Formats: sequence, C-alpha cells, structure tokens
Amino acid sequence: MVSAVIKPFKLDEVREALSGVGVQGITVTEVKGFGRQKGHTELYRGAEYVVDFLPKVKIEAAVADELVERVIEAIEGAARTGKIGDGKIFVSPLEQVVRIRTGETGNEAI
Repeated sequence: MVSAVIKPFKLDEVREALSGVGVQGITVTEVKGFGRQKGHTELYRGAEYVVDFLPKVKIEAAVADELVERVIEAIEGAARTGKIGDGKIFVSPLEQVVRIRTGETGNEAI
C-alpha cells in the first residue's frame, strides 16, 4: 500500500502520473495536517490568527510489489514543487486484498 500526503493542487498531476505507470485505482481523501512548517499566520479583518492545520490530500493506492518503486518515483516527480510542505510518501505491506464483487484475492484483486 502506497500512501501519499500532497498539496491539493497537485492531485491531477499525481493522478495522471500514476495512471502512466499502470496504477488502475486510487482512493483520495481531503485531510488537514502539518509537518515541519507548523502552519502559518493569516490576517482576517485586521486580526492576525494562526492556521495550525493546512489542507492536504491523501492518496492511497494498493499496488503489486513490482510497481512500488515506479509509483514512488511517479508521485515524487508529479507532487514536487521544491517548496516546504510538498508532502510525504508512506509504503506499508498489505496482509490481504479481496475484491468484494468477485471474491478474487491477492494480486488479482488489485
């Protein structure tokens, strides 16, 4: 399972890059969070306030082991702006995958 937290405006580019390396499906969730940047301050009607959690997008893709490195490279290339807050990629093993409709398991279900 490859999960990535990226800037929202990079979603379309990342989706196209993943499609280009053979990823057939992804799950996208709108999330909020912060990393090293620790949020930022904004001005609203003359009052300054701190925005602790920044809007991000979390992408999850269940991929076969042989695709993992290409998926990481695709996400990295498409999501990078070179500025702080570009995001993170996480890779974790999947214990089991089952396609509900057909009952297929393992790589056939992905």
